[in-house]
Amino acid sequence: MSVVVTPVISRVADEGVSMTGRSDPTDLLKQMGAAAAADQSQSHPPQSDAEDAGCGDFDIRIGRDGTWFYHGSPIGRKPLVRLFASVLRREADGGYYLVTPAERGRIVVEDAPFTAVELTVRGSGHDRTLSFRTNLDDEVTADTDHPIRVAQNPDTAEPSPYILVRDGLEALILRSVYYELVALGEQREIAGEEQYGVWSKGRFFPLGRLEEEG
Repeated sequence: MSVVVTPVISRVADEGVSMTGRSDPTDLLKQMGAAAAADQSQSHPPQSDAEDAGCGDFDIRIGRDGTWFYHGSPIGRKPLVRLFASVLRREADGGYYLVTPAERGRIVVEDAPFTAVELTVRGSGHDRTLSFRTNLDDEVTADTDHPIRVAQNPDTAEPSPYILVRDGLEALILRSVYYELVALGEQREIAGEEQYGVWSKGRFFPLGRLEEEG
């Protein structure tokens, strides 16, 4: 039997991205922090909506493996990446932006902005809890507000499993972690079709449908 898958910025600024081309990402933190401080010093309330803030393109890219790049070079300091991630937003147009009260800039995300690198299992059956650690050391537990979904590449049938971390931002579940999920799975009938999936926090998350081999 096989499974076929269905479809706070100024705080670190002195550690050393400018839209003008400098290669150190802390330059951008300094810019964004200074802009936010200047905005807050005005008599009017700071802008809070991304659409009201200035917009440009930051030369930042998040690779499919969760690595952050600036000007093509990886950002190696996790605290710096975590700080950028804390102001990451996904908007209605599907785009990803770094957003502060004073500035907004688009970045490129190849797949999902985070990866789920480790699984912790507590309990069993319907009472099981599945918690994931992301590449930025955040923990998210699969539940109604943080569902697991599996997408399928229409050309290769390759499964891409995700868990929602927050506000439209997902983590791509790494292959090794996905295999752990498959090992925990069980069969259940959904809408007249046998599905294979896992339980977490009292909710069943389908991983795929079952097909008999041969």
